[in-house]
Amino acid sequence: MAQSKPKLLIVEDDEGLQAQLKWAYEDFDVVIVGTREAAIDALRTEEPAVVTLDLGLPPDPDDTSEGFAVLEAIMALKPDTKVIVASGHGARESALRAVDRGAYDFYQKPVDIDTLGLIVQRAYRLYQLETENRRLAQQVGQDRTVLGAMVTAAPEMAKVARTIERVAPTNVSVMLLGASGTGKELLARGVHDCSERRHGAFVAINCAAIPETLLESELFGHEKGAFTGAVKTTEGKIELAHGGTLFLDEVGDIPLPLQVKLLRFLQERNIERLGGRKTIPVDTRIVCATHQNLEGMISDGTFREDLFYRLAEMVIKVPTLAERTGDAILLAKYFLARFADEMNLKVKGFAPDALAAIDNWSWPGNVRELENRVKRAVIMADAKLVSVEDLDLEQVGDDGADITLNIKAAREQADRRLIRQALARSEGNISNTAKLLGISRPTLYDLLKQYDLQT
Repeated sequence: MAQSKPKLLIVEDDEGLQAQLKWAYEDFDVVIVGTREAAIDALRTEEPAVVTLDLGLPPDPDDTSEGFAVLEAIMALKPDTKVIVASGHGARESALRAVDRGAYDFYQKPVDIDTLGLIVQRAYRLYQLETENRRLAQQVGQDRTVLGAMVTAAPEMAKVARTIERVAPTNVSVMLLGASGTGKELLARGVHDCSERRHGAFVAINCAAIPETLLESELFGHEKGAFTGAVKTTEGKIELAHGGTLFLDEVGDIPLPLQVKLLRFLQERNIERLGGRKTIPVDTRIVCATHQNLEGMISDGTFREDLFYRLAEMVIKVPTLAERTGDAILLAKYFLARFADEMNLKVKGFAPDALAAIDNWSWPGNVRELENRVKRAVIMADAKLVSVEDLDLEQVGDDGADITLNIKAAREQADRRLIRQALARSEGNISNTAKLLGISRPTLYDLLKQYDLQT
């Protein structure tokens, strides 16, 4: 039996170009539509691996709003789809905006069929690789990871990982914005590991943990005799990361005088050690992170605007654990297995009340709080299953239900929780999620739309 061809959805309203593209992809089963409604219907029925999307669609082909609405729907309904966008209207601005919203790549009109064909083939190979990785992870029971180290199955984190994978091979400075405990250092290491600097050093420094009087020496190094106690010449973190990556955690805590010196390094790419006169060229990439509102600090005069724009060539926002669909339970199981193995304990898993509490807790301390609670619970557990008391979390069950909810609201709340859990377990795959829930795919799509849930 011949193997079926992968689906390629072409969203294009130009009939002449439709005819030209229809026969240009021999390796794909091509589906062509010309409107937003038809594109969304085709996405649901055909589940294409790759989509080429003209941003200028009717009723106003000179505007990109319809095209962006299609892109938004694709990312909500099937975020693993590789979308390649085209626009002749402010092409560069539109393309960058589309990539920021989840598109895989872009091309500029007029269309070069051969070039577009190469982009489509590359997108499909990546789609195949990601699909195979998910299949193997399920098959052998491995933890699901992105960037080699971060355990997650959440589409919110998958989007962050895709952004990092795209920006890592460049040499731009990256700023990670997110609450404490969300894994910003792991992501910074992901930037390093996915770059051509991965064979160089990854050096991390927490700017908030070092006294202001010592931070300059830590960053730039010092010469022998530069100050009392400087008994030998010492390289700073910037110099140690030559050929690699320097991660500046809590960059908002760098004092203003030192911000000037850091800005000069970013502009000139050379440093002077404390107490030295020799200029030292350094090839170091900067990745930084903060939980603070740097734009507010700029307004208050406590952070330099010119330094911000040097550090924030690419800004990536890191979601909280509460915003990462299904990740709390996934991470809790990962931490339990790790700590039980490290401490040679016989704890095997979580009791149902503990899983319910984990799923419903708001996790204000994010992944760090979850890790600490699970570690404590593994140590304190008297049985093979960790209970809600071991986690020191409030039990969630019928006794704690809000009796002010009417039946309809309670059912909706239960539906949302079950759908989110099924989506997390099936890694966002619509067909597998529907099977887990015992409903049809069209019914699941209706529920996703009704409850405004993203896959």
